[in-house]
Amino acid sequence: MTGKILQYDGTLTPIERLYVRILGAPISGLRIRCRRILPKIDRLYKKILDVGSGTGVLTAEIASRWPGSQVLGVDNSQTLVDKCNRMVQKADIKNCRFQQADASNLNFAEEFDLALCIDNLEHIEDDIRVLENIHRSLTKEGRAIIHVPHFFRRWPVFTWQENFSVPGHVRPGYRWEELMEKMEIAGFYVEEAFFTYGVLETFTNNVSYSITSAEMKNKILYAFVFPWLNLLAYFGQYSKPKMGAGIFVMARKK
Repeated sequence: MTGKILQYDGTLTPIERLYVRILGAPISGLRIRCRRILPKIDRLYKKILDVGSGTGVLTAEIASRWPGSQVLGVDNSQTLVDKCNRMVQKADIKNCRFQQADASNLNFAEEFDLALCIDNLEHIEDDIRVLENIHRSLTKEGRAIIHVPHFFRRWPVFTWQENFSVPGHVRPGYRWEELMEKMEIAGFYVEEAFFTYGVLETFTNNVSYSITSAEMKNKILYAFVFPWLNLLAYFGQYSKPKMGAGIFVMARKK
């Protein structure tokens, strides 16, 4: 179950750790993205880079599912990096590690077979530079998986409007054509692209945001609501929305 690595987060209370052990990471948007992204890793990649690894949930999940891969998560927060390294050590995930690095100044060159950047570009002003860094980090046959919020989302259910502002974002999201153009500028050939966050996923994510404001507010209320939101969103993963609140891209070097 995605996110059980968080049970080794020493900052959580015993009750919170038990909750995570039973239900996995109680982060609605993260779980939605993982269900869309993990099935796209359809082969064994020897070296995998996760740019902007954050809580380490996706990075550790990939390492757990593909023990033959070496997985590196990078984040600009040394605090998060230290916490994630402690968690994978306690969880005995030996093929995963984390290091501090700024996505705008990555210095890897032709080193990784797969690189992921999941809901991070919207936090960075010079996003093309980050894409170019990811491009440079890949081997000749390497691939990149990018996921970003779409510029528009349904709110609360049926009406489309500009994606809501989240702390740390420098833009609300990306228009389809804008993202494809930036992938092209960075030197990528897009192999597959589609919208994510269909009606069910967006509705549950909107409810989650209304409760927490993306700042972990109302934790007790959210703890009661999350299992039902997660169950409803689970069925949303099978939808193929013509337009959704997220955009997935799989690309390779030209």
